Amino acid sequence: MSLGPRLDLRQTQSLVMTPQLRQAIQLLQFTNTEVNQFIEDELLKNPLIERDDAEIAPPAPTTTPQDETPLTDLPLPPQSSDRAAAETDSAAQAPLDADFSNVYDAGTAADGDRDGGMGFEDEDWIGQIADRPPDLREHLEQQIRLAFHDVAQRRIAATLLMALDPAGRLVDPPETIAAVLGIPIEALEAVRQTMLHFDPTGIFARDLVECLAAQLAERNRLDPAMAALLANLDLLARRDHRGLMEICGVDAEDLRDMIAELKRLNPKPGAGFDTGPITPLIPDVLMRPGPDGDYMLELNPETMPRVLIRRGFHARMAAKASRETKQFLSDRIQSANWLIRALESRADTILRVAGEIVQHQDGFFRFGIGFLKPLTLREVATALEIHESTVSRVTSNKVIATPRGTFEMKFFFTTALAGANGESHSAEAVRHRIAVLIDAEPPHIVLSDDALAKLLQKEGIDIARRTVAKYREAMRIPGSAQRKRDKGLSVEP
Repeated sequence: MSLGPRLDLRQTQSLVMTPQLRQAIQLLQFTNTEVNQFIEDELLKNPLIERDDAEIAPPAPTTTPQDETPLTDLPLPPQSSDRAAAETDSAAQAPLDADFSNVYDAGTAADGDRDGGMGFEDEDWIGQIADRPPDLREHLEQQIRLAFHDVAQRRIAATLLMALDPAGRLVDPPETIAAVLGIPIEALEAVRQTMLHFDPTGIFARDLVECLAAQLAERNRLDPAMAALLANLDLLARRDHRGLMEICGVDAEDLRDMIAELKRLNPKPGAGFDTGPITPLIPDVLMRPGPDGDYMLELNPETMPRVLIRRGFHARMAAKASRETKQFLSDRIQSANWLIRALESRADTILRVAGEIVQHQDGFFRFGIGFLKPLTLREVATALEIHESTVSRVTSNKVIATPRGTFEMKFFFTTALAGANGESHSAEAVRHRIAVLIDAEPPHIVLSDDALAKLLQKEGIDIARRTVAKYREAMRIPGSAQRKRDKGLSVEP
């Protein structure tokens, strides 16, 4: 055995995660809104790309009959104009050190040539600013100024306002607040009783009972029976309806009406003011029925960015640039070309996956959730000949707007339950069927979990009682004994 240096040649294969590949994977799992933010960041880093803000009509989406399969071959969305696509192809063939000194560029919006170079537009931008509604504190301060003219009463009211929690109740007892202010409790209560009837009614209450009592008094519904019900809310929480009927001195029908009256009240009158604006659910894919019973799919043109490469700007800069500047421009234009190709690949993959989902769930879109079929990521990946992880990234956080509503793409992937005739059923469809059976049950014939399982088995769904109980609890539907007390208070337990 000899020891010494030796030169060997070996050939191996390995997957290298390049920055471009990492970027393409990242774009694939972004929503359209997140892609827009990504483009904004790229605009700051790459001077050779710009947005195509021209008002162009989106191309008519390709229609596909349901008895054919070309849904997977949908056209690319308007991510970039034809000019950008043509320039991308020519840039891949042009040498990096080509002489662009004799190239003329007409200029673009990024070069300051739009709107006469001034960048101003004649539009009423002040009128487009949304008016912010007053928050809870501002709303109550206005009422305090109108209700109290005495300085001492306003000071007490301002202290009570500072002691409110987000639900609209007092954090500390009135006795503690009066002791801190050094005033009699009667003086504070006189102010607080007035503020109890501010809008929203029940604000500044010391507890839930007083909050509900103030709202009932405003509706002229605070009779002795209702007051007794408020004093025994713990029995209502335990659903001891028989005990409540004895305490309140009412029958089952009256108790049912009293409970319904309580449900119409607001237990947290201050919670609806300080909430932030509701974030709208922006769809990434739009779907609508076609004229011949088919479906049309397209990426949302309102949120999908269109990117252009500033070829003329690159030509002018590279004409008399130094070697370092030319290398910088070369890197930037390669990055821009890759970005456009990544956006086009992302759009094509999203539309192909959405098309496969629409084809598989055709019954749901036509007839409702009862016809939702089982679907897995692997089935879609196999049909499209792509990797399962790619389907997972495409469907994550993506939203599709359909004639039946707006859904996350993950909604259409459900597990399968075996059927008696060999046909599988979607777990989501089975849950919906359980909810329908429970809603349709008469008050005196409440279905147990075992009875629900037998009914589903008669319909061809092979399901066990414990699975029915699991689905029922997941939908927050109470058990049969509790439903019997809720639906028919006159029935003996």
